[in-house]
Amino acid sequence: MNMTVEFSRPIKADQIKRLTGETHIEANAAEREALARRFALSSLDRLSADYSLTEEEGAVMARGRMSAALAQPCVATGVPVPETIDTDFLLRFVVEGDEAPEGEELELDAEDCDTIGYDGQVIDMGEAVAETMALAMTPYPRAADADAYLKESGVLSEDQAGPFAALLALKDKK
Repeated sequence: MNMTVEFSRPIKADQIKRLTGETHIEANAAEREALARRFALSSLDRLSADYSLTEEEGAVMARGRMSAALAQPCVATGVPVPETIDTDFLLRFVVEGDEAPEGEELELDAEDCDTIGYDGQVIDMGEAVAETMALAMTPYPRAADADAYLKESGVLSEDQAGPFAALLALKDKK
């Protein structure tokens, strides 16, 4: 499956041992524009990450911090809703097809991590950071005036349309 990755920062698995310290990656204007299209964003003004890689028990661990400035369309009005994301991440890259030996459970510390499969040759930190951003975004962004807009459009609120709406209507008549 050969898909084009908008923000590709490949690292060969055999180079990971030689990497020391933190690596900084940042999406350029064309990459940000392509990612904005992919994730249906109004805009993506910044996407960057600082991370370090280590090999642990046959997996590659990526620890770092991802930062983004973006805007998503409001679910009600379509107006861009700005958002800044600044979050730590812990990613575990495992070779696809490598199953943990029977009965052996993966122990994770207090910090949970996302597991990403790879071919054993190359991990793509750009794609991993883009997916981390997508998971961190507000799921249903709402502009400040979304409720007023919906009310004007005749959309009922939860109270008006919910299971107790009929009871409320009866109560109001008394």
